[in-house]
Amino acid sequence: MSALQVTVVGGGMITNDQILPSLYQLQRLGVMGDIAVCALNARPLRELAESKRFAAAFPGQSFRAYPAPDSNPDEAHPDLYKQVIAQMPPRNLVVVALPDQLHFTAIMAALEANQHVLTVKPLVLKLADALAIEHEARQRGLLVAAEYHKRFDDRSLMARRAYREGLFGEFKLGTCCLLEKWYYRHSNFQNWCTVENSDAFTYIGCHYVDLVHFITGLLPVSVSLYGVRDQYPNGREGFLWTDARVIWNNGACLNVQNALGFPDDAPGSNTQGLTMYCAGADKGALLAHNDQYRGLSYSYLRTPGGAGSTLYAEPSPDYFQYVDLGDGGQTPVGYGYRSIAHIVRSVVQLEQQTNSIEARRAALAAIDHAGVLATPANSSYNERVIEAARWSILNGAQEARIQYD
Repeated sequence: MSALQVTVVGGGMITNDQILPSLYQLQRLGVMGDIAVCALNARPLRELAESKRFAAAFPGQSFRAYPAPDSNPDEAHPDLYKQVIAQMPPRNLVVVALPDQLHFTAIMAALEANQHVLTVKPLVLKLADALAIEHEARQRGLLVAAEYHKRFDDRSLMARRAYREGLFGEFKLGTCCLLEKWYYRHSNFQNWCTVENSDAFTYIGCHYVDLVHFITGLLPVSVSLYGVRDQYPNGREGFLWTDARVIWNNGACLNVQNALGFPDDAPGSNTQGLTMYCAGADKGALLAHNDQYRGLSYSYLRTPGGAGSTLYAEPSPDYFQYVDLGDGGQTPVGYGYRSIAHIVRSVVQLEQQTNSIEARRAALAAIDHAGVLATPANSSYNERVIEAARWSILNGAQEARIQYD
């Protein structure tokens, strides 16, 4: 096949920070062909097209914008992405980078147009929707992958191997947190991450629920989620502080704290980490990932620019950074890039090596079984947790049991 064509649906923060630069790098390497980006209106597309960061890192590269960047920035085009997807040649790639509650409609539109799908996490908010996506993708022999990029942090892959080799024994008790900076409240989050749609645990905490399963293979069986209601600058209300208690099928307990409330003046881009206490026959074991501390301390003459930037910084070299390798641009590095690259290359390999629907289904089953990519078939526990957690947070943090067929 020729280089993969891609349409990104959504022009917001994650497209700017991770998705588009990753696709530009894959385009530079010849893996990716034409790139299109669709947004609700022209405003974010104009910002992406005029980005000085992209101009320096990827000179000469660009994307097709829908709607055009010079069109009315306030005119909404809610269904334009469906028209763009419908015009794509079949068996290419659609990247879904929309608010949580809009994923299902966009993913199904892509599958109905015979496109592979890469979606930001979580896949969807309800188990029934995940099962519908799984069925549609299997029938068509298409890959759907939720981009849980923490799986591609070397720490996570090291922990997974060691745990499954028995070096930690059995997980018993754990705690984790991921708090994003306060400035998120001033972004488009205030228009969609509201009490009726989502919450800090659903959007952020799913990373660590997914990661504990990824490391241990255990399944969550109940969740209780407490949320603190708070107001955005536009007056809308969200569960902007959350505390979850997740019980696993071996009786282990994980506490998960999330928020859009880490101080803007704090040096890191957020605060995050995971601690797991484990047990063997007659001794204990510990797994601790201090993800908020990456070993770098910088004190600048001026802030480097961008939301949340500070004079004193502790930047992460691990998630996503640009480095100059002397090739006339800048190269993305980190597990944010590796995650997207792995999914894209899996699509390319699937198309290159399989010529029949039966062969594609067998190849997809192998991807499901390997468990490295989060697919609807191997990670629907995430949707079970999210659906149960949404019920819990709206019902006074009552415990919600999770059933498996």
